[in-house]
Amino acid sequence: MRVSPGPGAPQGLFIPDRELQEQFSRASGPGGQGVNTTDSRVQLSIDLATTTALNERQRQRALANLRPRLAGTVLTITASEHRSQRRNRSVARQRLSALLREAVAPPVVRRPTKPTRGSQRRRLERKRARSEIKKSRKRPSGY
Repeated sequence: MRVSPGPGAPQGLFIPDRELQEQFSRASGPGGQGVNTTDSRVQLSIDLATTTALNERQRQRALANLRPRLAGTVLTITASEHRSQRRNRSVARQRLSALLREAVAPPVVRRPTKPTRGSQRRRLERKRARSEIKKSRKRPSGY
């Protein structure tokens, strides 16, 4: 399986098919007569700790970024929205590809900036205006 190039993987990634595990099962939900006879749901799994597709830095990023989705170090993608097993297989592979491309990307570092003089002035003007609105809600001083 090929993962297209992106940040963190400038040449892209190639995942050997032997490292991907596919399981097929019956999808739930509507589907007519074929729903009980075809195994159209696809579960695609890859063990991020042992895959040869990632170098050590990419592996660490992927494990850290995908931690909530992992079972140990195994990432599993499920696709069952199509009635065809072949279409569900391609959807699962596309999702896995997109997820890995995002996961190995380095974090975007925000460059600290100063607010402009105009934005500071506008902020203070809005604060003064809001303060005046709140002051006008008070009871008059004669009560």
